[in-house]
Amino acid sequence: MSLLTILAASILPTTQCTASSTFTTTTNNNNIEKNDHRHRYTQTTTTAFQFPNLQQLTQSLTNPKSATPTTTSIQQEDELLNAITESGSTKRLDNSQNIQTLIEQLEASPSIPRPGIASEIMGRWRLLYTTNVETVSLIQRKAADATKFNIYQDITLRDNEDNDEDPTLIVSQVVKFSPPFELVVDALASTSFYPLPELSDRQTDGTILGLNILGVSTIGKDAAEDDTRPDARINFVFDEGNFELGNEGGFKMPYPVPFRSQLFREAVKGWIDVTYLSERVRVSRGNKGTTFVLVKEEEEDVTS
Repeated sequence: MSLLTILAASILPTTQCTASSTFTTTTNNNNIEKNDHRHRYTQTTTTAFQFPNLQQLTQSLTNPKSATPTTTSIQQEDELLNAITESGSTKRLDNSQNIQTLIEQLEASPSIPRPGIASEIMGRWRLLYTTNVETVSLIQRKAADATKFNIYQDITLRDNEDNDEDPTLIVSQVVKFSPPFELVVDALASTSFYPLPELSDRQTDGTILGLNILGVSTIGKDAAEDDTRPDARINFVFDEGNFELGNEGGFKMPYPVPFRSQLFREAVKGWIDVTYLSERVRVSRGNKGTTFVLVKEEEEDVTS
């Protein structure tokens, strides 16, 4: 991509909120980004003029994995989505070599920079495909394999009612059995924008007496972040799960895993590395060795 092309792309009008394309380390601009995250679902998209972002321009020239998605990236997204569709609706959990190759090609393509804190990461994502690995728990494998149920990942902010501190980042796993019955498992999450002191590095792989009960995680050097993908990781710890019937305030039955127990707290820590992000497709790799392909849901689908 030429310097002229990158400059042109930086100054053309876009339909994104102005704050969502600026990623600097100053406190003022971080607050702008956080406010953009807070109001992501109530704002109407407007056309705004944007001056070139010198930091993103430098990243685009020095690190192609941090550049804005290109026409080629979109074409590769189409190829991947078509391959997943053609694999059949009964294969959300699969180890297709063809799909894996397409995923790796997409991961090497230009992507939204610093995806773990980008405004585009927020919202509801529907799981299309995940690899089948022995390190995940039996419960996770069974849930992913049950393709008649849609699985979503919601990335949202929860206000702290007791104080005026920054809101807490929440990553929720949602399994919709049949309206209005669903399972919702919430995890407290941590990024450079929304750090959570509790989320220290995981020290154990999660096996219990040598058995894979809640999944087996990579730890230590094997779990080190990729320096070529800054702010790509979202750390989390599962905190609460409920079977829910009806709208907010309806019947709830607790999910039978004591996430907050000190006996399990270390075992329910994890992370996802966002290895590709656009406005419609996300590829993530988890701490248990799984690869996920998700698509963004429309706003009306999130609230329905």
